[in-house]
Amino acid sequence: MKRDINLVGAGFALTALTYGLGRFAYGLLLPDIRPDLALTASSAGWIGGSSFAAYCVGVVIAFMTLARLGERGVAALAGATATAGIILVSIASSPWVLGTAIALAGLGTGLTSPPLAAAVSHHIHAPARSRSNGFINAGTAGGIALSGLFVVIFDGGWRTLYVLFAGIGVAVTAWAFFAIPFASRSATANSVTLASLRRPGWAGLCTSAFLMGAASTSVWTFGADLLQQSFQFTHQHVAYAWIALGAAATLGAVTGVLTDRFGVAAVHRMALLAMVLALCAFMQAGLPPALAYGAMGLFGAAYIVSTGAFLLWGISLYPDRPDIGLGIPFLVMALGQAVGAPAYGVLRDQAGVTAALLAAAAVMAVGAWWRPTARTAGA
Repeated sequence: MKRDINLVGAGFALTALTYGLGRFAYGLLLPDIRPDLALTASSAGWIGGSSFAAYCVGVVIAFMTLARLGERGVAALAGATATAGIILVSIASSPWVLGTAIALAGLGTGLTSPPLAAAVSHHIHAPARSRSNGFINAGTAGGIALSGLFVVIFDGGWRTLYVLFAGIGVAVTAWAFFAIPFASRSATANSVTLASLRRPGWAGLCTSAFLMGAASTSVWTFGADLLQQSFQFTHQHVAYAWIALGAAATLGAVTGVLTDRFGVAAVHRMALLAMVLALCAFMQAGLPPALAYGAMGLFGAAYIVSTGAFLLWGISLYPDRPDIGLGIPFLVMALGQAVGAPAYGVLRDQAGVTAALLAAAAVMAVGAWWRPTARTAGA
């Protein structure tokens, strides 16, 4: 039991580091980074997209190296890579360096989830796996809330914050290395082939995950800018909104409980439609601050629940390969984000914030059309 708690805790912390600090903190700190490095909305979108594109590469590398390095080795590599990217962000002097740094951090993020899913499958008893995966997945929310809290507490600028994030990265990487049990080659994944990826229902899973990912970048990359420009939030108020987003998103830890009670299909659609509602709220430029905080919280909670539902949907399609079951929807989601971030930035520059948000909400709503079947996911 103690070993299981340590494993899940380290998985939560590693997810908080790579997803929350290495990947999504960029959107929070973007209003400060943009004037320092002279970034347009379009270039900020391309840089944000590089993180998601590198994430995809990281997932593929995780698939290819899991059998050789084991869950512990790949998880440690994830933490080290994300930390290296965070360090490079702190010293970035141009958009090109920043883009490279954000991409490196995104690579570490892509390496994170497959070994953690495999570790849960191999070292935690079946009745506790859904809840363990849901709790680890909620680490993203913890990292998001932590980044907002640091902005409130430390007033040293975005470079100082990234140095702080790097220190946390070193500690978390060490924890993950020692907490994840060593797995022998026979216990780890075999090589991935195209034939092993084809399962009934995978096309709907991929389509829905792609559309959700593309639409979500409207908040993850441009949420802080949106709050400042459309709602006149100060830097501190944006940080409070990010804390609200992350704090509400920790509710994603109960995704396993929700899916056990209502089924993956119902939870999946509920989460995507909740994000549509949040995006529609952001279109109201005169929205009171309290409601803007509420919309951020709703989006954060729904996003983490949605990713948890995709995780369980994927694992139900690939019960023999939990790393693939998790990796495929997260990979395709990141592909959507890699496309969505620059597309949203260009649309925002050309047509305005309202049109860009409306497009994102429409894409998200279409993504809710596909759902797992009762046969594949206990819907």
